[in-house]
Amino acid sequence: MAPFGELIHSQFLWYALAAGLLVAIVSGPLGCFAVWRRMAYFGDTLAHSALLGVTLGFILQLNATLAVGATCCLLAIVLVYLQRRQKLSVDTLLGILSHSMLALGIVTVSLFDINVDLLSLLLGDLLAVGGQDLLMMGAAAALIALLLYFLWEKLLAFTLHEELAAVEGVPVEKVRLALMLMLALLIAIAMKVVGVLLITALLIIPAAAARRLSHTPEQMASLSSAIGCTAVVLGLLASILWDTPAGPSIVLAASLLFLLCQLRRVRV
Repeated sequence: MAPFGELIHSQFLWYALAAGLLVAIVSGPLGCFAVWRRMAYFGDTLAHSALLGVTLGFILQLNATLAVGATCCLLAIVLVYLQRRQKLSVDTLLGILSHSMLALGIVTVSLFDINVDLLSLLLGDLLAVGGQDLLMMGAAAALIALLLYFLWEKLLAFTLHEELAAVEGVPVEKVRLALMLMLALLIAIAMKVVGVLLITALLIIPAAAARRLSHTPEQMASLSSAIGCTAVVLGLLASILWDTPAGPSIVLAASLLFLLCQLRRVRV
């Protein structure tokens, strides 16, 4: 491995850091909604569709992040439609879609004989982020941040009590779809950072850690982003110093921060 001083001046390292921080910032508030609404399984379902998205990207000669984003968004729309049409619980629908998308992705890879780097897909390849990847991630993160800014109050009302929010004039179905599409975009850009297996962990762990330290939803969202950013910096540093995979190192750093937060006494 190159000396640490040389690595600090490497462009790929700053690209990796910028990509990780972008994902951490927007995953903070979205992770809070995932925790509040118990949507961890939804994140897993979208993550499982990433393999199909990557495969379609190869077939259609599209950027992998763009292809995964489109696939995840389409799956989110299908889920909202099925929730309205089918008399099945959300968990059942997610279970069906999750495994169906994963199986379809594997079968498609086999049929088209596509050479996919499964290790980087599963665990992320943060240090391989390029300029074009960073631009796409920045655009997606900016869109998510903008939607969160304008929909924050409606999302909170929808999360606290759907029926009451509907009575107060909140377009519940549109807000639900917007939340799912934002999660889909986040998962598309987070795939490069932590991979398919660890996306939900990066979404949930910082929010769960921030929950113990917060007194308001806004405070929890801000702290969640801060904890996520800290985990990215620590994980990337560990990856450089000890030559460990960047994605798992970031998730492990987030887990350690979560444990530290549990040591804080809760005021009664």
